[in-house]
Amino acid sequence: MNLNTKSAKKKPVLLVVLGATASGKTAWAIQLAQHFGSEIISCDARQFYKEMNIGTAVPSTQELAAVPHHFIQHISIHQPYNAGMYERDALALIAILHQKNPVQIMVGGSGMYIKAVCEGLDNLPPANEKLRTELTHLWKTEGIAMLQANMRTLDASYYAQMENQNPHRLIRALEIMLTHGKNPAHFQTGLSQERPFEIMYVGIDMPREHLYRRINLRVEQMMENGLVDEARNLFPFKHLKSLQTVGYQELFAYFEGQCSLEEATALIQQNTRRYAKRQLTWFRKNEKIHWFSHENLAKSLQEIADKVSNAAQH
Repeated sequence: MNLNTKSAKKKPVLLVVLGATASGKTAWAIQLAQHFGSEIISCDARQFYKEMNIGTAVPSTQELAAVPHHFIQHISIHQPYNAGMYERDALALIAILHQKNPVQIMVGGSGMYIKAVCEGLDNLPPANEKLRTELTHLWKTEGIAMLQANMRTLDASYYAQMENQNPHRLIRALEIMLTHGKNPAHFQTGLSQERPFEIMYVGIDMPREHLYRRINLRVEQMMENGLVDEARNLFPFKHLKSLQTVGYQELFAYFEGQCSLEEATALIQQNTRRYAKRQLTWFRKNEKIHWFSHENLAKSLQEIADKVSNAAQH
């Protein structure tokens, strides 16, 4: 089962392995990278940070040693980083890696970051700093529930599909809605920027019930592995944007006496399931994704190789 490297060299390929959290993307990416002799470009925004390990399900030492990985714990929570910066860094790295091998693997579940690399980002309206300050104050004094309620009132449909557990995303969406009367999706042109490589999307398809069981089990394992202590060490920095994420916010609430540890654990599981649902909603909009059953990697490897080879020739 060999990839026709001569045809692949005609056009570099970026093979994007995506799916919901806990769907097994890391294992798929490693096997595909080993098959093609490529490296792995991580596209999981939660795994960028050095201080966040257990709660972000960073690949194990053995997994990281199996194939060279990039953008895993490469910055600190104290450093500003966003999709635009990742786009710049990832494209530069991909260009270098393609000189070594015409097929490279990108893996992750952060839809906006995948879009940034593969299509480029839309130009959203400039910030309304005064309104943003007011909304940030609202969040800090009234909590995320107030932001959620306001966004839901303004546009329930958009609220249902956005990352509504992230206060910074909510603040930005509210800022745009209140300033321009239109949600952020209105400013998305749908036009892709040209990239110097072909892109093939491979999605992991898993029954919802099975995915949710994996999520619940993963959270239990995280708790056993020391997530509480990890979150406690990060608690002094809870205001940072990088920590406004599932797995840490719930434990911060526990540290503040707002809930029990058992309740916090259940909330992490619930919010992770909701996050997975939003990921799948985002990915299902991309008709270019080739979906494969989570059980059939061995059977699918040749088909994926053939598709990559064909993509490299066009």
